[in-house]
Amino acid sequence: MRAMILERQGEPLRLAEIPSPQPGPTQVRLRVEACGLCRTDLHVVDGDLKEPKLPLVPGHQIVGVVEGLGAAVECFRLGQRVGVPWLGATCGECRFCRGEQENLCDHARYTGYQLDGGFAEYCVADARFCFRMPEDEEATVVAPWLCAGLIGYRALRMAGAAQHLGFYGFGAAAHLLIQIARHQGRSVYAFTRATDHVSQEFARRLGAVWAGASEALPPVELDAAVIFAPVGDLVPRVLKAVRKGGTVVCAGIHMSDIPSFPYSILWGERVLRSVANLTRKDGEEFLRMACAISIRAETTIYPLERANQALQDLRTGALQGAAVLKIG
Repeated sequence: MRAMILERQGEPLRLAEIPSPQPGPTQVRLRVEACGLCRTDLHVVDGDLKEPKLPLVPGHQIVGVVEGLGAAVECFRLGQRVGVPWLGATCGECRFCRGEQENLCDHARYTGYQLDGGFAEYCVADARFCFRMPEDEEATVVAPWLCAGLIGYRALRMAGAAQHLGFYGFGAAAHLLIQIARHQGRSVYAFTRATDHVSQEFARRLGAVWAGASEALPPVELDAAVIFAPVGDLVPRVLKAVRKGGTVVCAGIHMSDIPSFPYSILWGERVLRSVANLTRKDGEEFLRMACAISIRAETTIYPLERANQALQDLRTGALQGAAVLKIG
């Protein structure tokens, strides 16, 4: 099969012909239709996340058709459309796994990081960590649901019932989650780089009541804010924008160092918290909601062999919405 291979972090992916994988007892084998890209892929390729399996097939927002079943797999059938997320395996035995917090498992393995992912014509994945995907949508439309949507949804839940909600960084996750927030009757305030007027207008078009520079204070105090941009310098700024008792959620798997800040901007029972990965319960809840309210991903589509260009466009902020490789 054709696949894009990461051989050394910090270097471009290489298009290669490699053996097509075969499923183990608990795995499904998928003919990949599409695979979304996100900043975590950049962190893997660029070396911010330090422990990938090498050589590696990246990609963790995989939509494909089941073409092979392991002997122990009973939850899927041949020909069914399946989605593969970032969380690819856990130990199943630790206190986190037993307590429905498998996203915190110390022995978890991740798709497109320690497990080969979806920048390829075929892949295998543990059926226990896969999701049924809608058959009546284009694969390129639903692929971003599997990380931008799922982990973004967990971050949105961590923000609580905030009425005035800030999104710092308006990319793949924010453009999906604003659709949920608007459906729930919330007011969304979008923050981007000061010069990124295109993303600010994109946010307004999707229903943001205000959009401006991340250095600015919003016109009202925020009840909560989600930081999607992997920029630690934002944390003190966002704490200043959130009311007493409000919550700031750091949604990235990787973030640059957070600078020191005065206790006064945390005081007043403000909460600063992170989001780690996703649980299968998150996935089931989000996918039901995404189908019920017809969430639409706005995508830029690339063929498999242009994965490096897609990563570069993501790296430089040349995209609106989500980037997706169309492979099928």
